[in-house]
Amino acid sequence: MKVFGVIGYPVSHSLSPVMHNAALRHLGIPAVYGAFEVGPEDLPAAISGVRALGIGGLSVTVPHKEAVMAWLDEIDPVAERIGAVNTVVNREGCLFGTNTDWLGVKRSLLEAGVELSGKKAVVVGAGGAARAVVYALCELGAEVEIYNRTFPKAEKLARDFGGRAYALSEIIKASGEIIIQTTSVGLKSWKSPVPKEVFENFQVAMDIVYVPLKTRFLSEAEAAGCQTIDGLKMLVYQGAEQFKLFTGYEPPVELMYQEALRSLHGKERD
Repeated sequence: MKVFGVIGYPVSHSLSPVMHNAALRHLGIPAVYGAFEVGPEDLPAAISGVRALGIGGLSVTVPHKEAVMAWLDEIDPVAERIGAVNTVVNREGCLFGTNTDWLGVKRSLLEAGVELSGKKAVVVGAGGAARAVVYALCELGAEVEIYNRTFPKAEKLARDFGGRAYALSEIIKASGEIIIQTTSVGLKSWKSPVPKEVFENFQVAMDIVYVPLKTRFLSEAEAAGCQTIDGLKMLVYQGAEQFKLFTGYEPPVELMYQEALRSLHGKERD
């Protein structure tokens, strides 16, 4: 019986156990996937525990995507370039880090029919998730602008990927094809980091938060006439890539999506 899991702080909202366990059961794989709440100060001990207990792999979420890199044995070139790891695979005691977030972003955008080559994309936030989003946007040929409350972080991210950086206080002047919200603002709360007037300057809006499924950010974007993309498909698509790395099996993506959606609707009713 192999053990996989997700580490983060907080992590109780995560739908990863629901979708991964559904896929494991469907394919008859003798494994289980759990959620482990790990505070920043406990990260080194948690990674040591992965080695000691022989845990097969981890999904890594906020706030560990950048910090976890210091405790791994090997990191693939794309994750190194992004500067964040969201997936750890235990290869017989060697902990290998990679990033599937960007693949989740890319697939979500392509499936929604969003054409970004030569067009401007605005990213709100500059953390580990934002780095994967910006990488995906650059891969799709977009010109990227980054807005963040802490300007030096936006500046560093823009410098790393050839974009432009602005303080979040300037977001009212932002415009482009798409605006993507990558912070935790709006998670389990009716808050948005973006004034609703901003959405008049965009065609598409995407939020990587998925609890609730329709955040205030997306609700106000929709009211302004934007095409909206919620965070659930990104979660499922990046998770499907993780599943392949963890098990070597092709994941039942639609089953993972439906199970995650069912669980999410249950959480919203509660």
